Amino acid sequence: MAYPLDIPQLLQDLTLEEKAGLCSGQDFWHTKAVERLGIPSVMVSDGPHGLRKQDLNPDHMGIGESVQAIGFPTASAMACSFDRDLLYSVGDALGEECVAEDLAVLLGPGVNMKRSPICGRNFEYYSEDPLLAGELAASFVNGVQSHGVGTSLKHFAANNQENRRMSVSAEVDERTLREIYLSAFETVVKKAQPWTVMCSYNRINGVYSSDNPWLLQQVLRDEWGFEGLVMTDWGAMNDRVTALKAGLDLEMPSSHGETDQLIVAAVQNGTLSEEVLDLAVSRVLNMVNKYLAHRQETSYNKEAHHQLAKKTAEQSAVLLKNNCILPLHQGQKVAVIGEFARTPRTQGGGSSHINCYRMESALNALSQEKIQGITFAQGFRTDVDETDPALLEEAIQNAKNAEVAVIFAGLPDSFESEGFDRKHMNMPDCQNELIQRIHEVQPNTVVVLHSGSPVIMPWLDQVSAVLNMYLSGQASGGAAVRLLYGEANPSGKLAESFPLRLEDNPSYLNFPGTRYQVDYREGIFIGYRYYDKKKMEVLYPFGYGLSYTTFAYENLQISKQDATDTDTIIVSVTVRNTGQRAGAEIVQLYVHNPEGEEIRPEKELRNFTKVYLEPGEHKTVTMELDSRAFSYYHTGIHDWYAEDGNYEIQIGASSRDIRLRQSIQITSTKKIPFVAGDTTTWADVERFAKDPSPLKRIQELSGFGSEDSASDDDSLGASTGEMMEKMFADTPLHSILSFSGEALTYEEIQEAIRKLNEQ
Repeated sequence: MAYPLDIPQLLQDLTLEEKAGLCSGQDFWHTKAVERLGIPSVMVSDGPHGLRKQDLNPDHMGIGESVQAIGFPTASAMACSFDRDLLYSVGDALGEECVAEDLAVLLGPGVNMKRSPICGRNFEYYSEDPLLAGELAASFVNGVQSHGVGTSLKHFAANNQENRRMSVSAEVDERTLREIYLSAFETVVKKAQPWTVMCSYNRINGVYSSDNPWLLQQVLRDEWGFEGLVMTDWGAMNDRVTALKAGLDLEMPSSHGETDQLIVAAVQNGTLSEEVLDLAVSRVLNMVNKYLAHRQETSYNKEAHHQLAKKTAEQSAVLLKNNCILPLHQGQKVAVIGEFARTPRTQGGGSSHINCYRMESALNALSQEKIQGITFAQGFRTDVDETDPALLEEAIQNAKNAEVAVIFAGLPDSFESEGFDRKHMNMPDCQNELIQRIHEVQPNTVVVLHSGSPVIMPWLDQVSAVLNMYLSGQASGGAAVRLLYGEANPSGKLAESFPLRLEDNPSYLNFPGTRYQVDYREGIFIGYRYYDKKKMEVLYPFGYGLSYTTFAYENLQISKQDATDTDTIIVSVTVRNTGQRAGAEIVQLYVHNPEGEEIRPEKELRNFTKVYLEPGEHKTVTMELDSRAFSYYHTGIHDWYAEDGNYEIQIGASSRDIRLRQSIQITSTKKIPFVAGDTTTWADVERFAKDPSPLKRIQELSGFGSEDSASDDDSLGASTGEMMEKMFADTPLHSILSFSGEALTYEEIQEAIRKLNEQ
């Protein structure tokens, strides 16, 4: 076939029917070919954390077998690395694998927010924080696409639950959409330009994502500058012709020609412009051109990629608790307990399920490392939540005879998967009972957790250590052993808050909603934004994680103490390893917001970096802040706005562990237009109007707002003056007439309002 495809010529040569056909899939995984014109079919593949290429008996939900591939840690795990370079490396490896498997597009990453800890697909998403999710996903996309392979950023947008995900309407206000649910997508589009964006199944404020011109055209293309094609999630098409007009280019999978006929009919009867169809076809052909530019026969080193998967798991694990029991040392008698030590849970269920090339369990790794003094007991079954007395007794006896018990526990596949949401945050009862009973006979108990999302830990106060592996891919067992024995130092930090109870989560009363809609009434306050604002206790805060060493923060420097919202602020801080082991620290930069007109989170993550240090070593790290670091989305101007004020730069080891602080004054160069209306108050005019003098005449005639009008009256109490001043300030202009003498007329108030609005 000729490369590159001559797209303008092809648009002239293609028939109307062929054009319509190119806008839907050939089957589950391929686009259509037009052989007579040399247009090839290209293949896409599921699997944000690994390839799920299916050539035979294809399906969407992972029932059929796929080719063997590397199972990297899921997004919920990788996000805890807070490591842009690591995510780029994983993307780079997956791009190499895509080329070897002759794939055009890898369907991922997913950057939807973790609105609730019980969303069934949370393991596939990065974080509750849009900045962290966007930055890491952009690095991942750049890594994949460095090989001339595309990605599909998903699921655009507000896909935060599995319950009725194909039809529910997410009712979200504009500010919340912009600040929380669209922000990560915006970052990836602007920093990485993914080849494709995948629209979500759900409706947003009553409109299906596939049919939404505001979402797909105004925001995605016009505002953010997206250059690629928009495709549906599998089966997410609602109205094919409406979707084309809205900016939806490619329907997946095949529609058996049914929706192609709808497109043809719409063009023929004049309800769809052929220019709109041509634009969609050109985007599909441009994707094919990109694929052809880098197509080659090659292979990749599976073992090298396995080692990268292990390194990623090590860097992403979060040490939640350690009463000086870890790391373990060679020669200790260790009772390894739990089926997950033998058969690790490495990934979630559903469309991202990988047929792993190799599975490295903890028992495999212990054997390969020739670690002595190990016994193993299954402890529990994963197919049912029932205590097996024989398995429990074997585990208890092993623990009694050991110096340390290490229990590999967590959520089985039946507890979390694509397709359904969890009903609670509990682990299986049989596992909680096992941990409790083991602790009774062995005080030195370590729990290694395998789950895709937060869990309740009723035994937390009793055990000596907790190592959270999340779902860490095919090398998770080897990574866990290296971490337990100190060959690797835990450096991950939580990319989501762990609440004490599900009921504490801000979405609790509105998740998953009713049959037709789910109301995002918590607004911008999800995750730590909510818990920190309410000063609510949590099990573990956002950004939390321990290490086998300690770090000190010193010498916070800010490039400008007084800045405008157009300045780039450089923040530097020195980090020192004050312990005895080499390790990496994640430095988190939060901006504490001032009190202002809008309700804002107490603080928000605005940058982060990861620094590796030898014992005693120190390094100075720098991070940048731009105007968005100080801004909120102002619905009055439909844009980002950094109000004047005193902000505080906070450097922390977590959202609840702020080590250094320094204030900075921001002056806005953007002014909010002032319009006097029926809710405008005296105080509004004084604060926002360019020239408040039109009110002077009203004040003279009415005495309203003067010092005399706010004088104390002993009969009403000592605070009357303050009370009256506040009442005057909050009185709408049109109501002044009711509190004034006869000298003031209605027309004089209206004339003052007109003059205010003429400024």
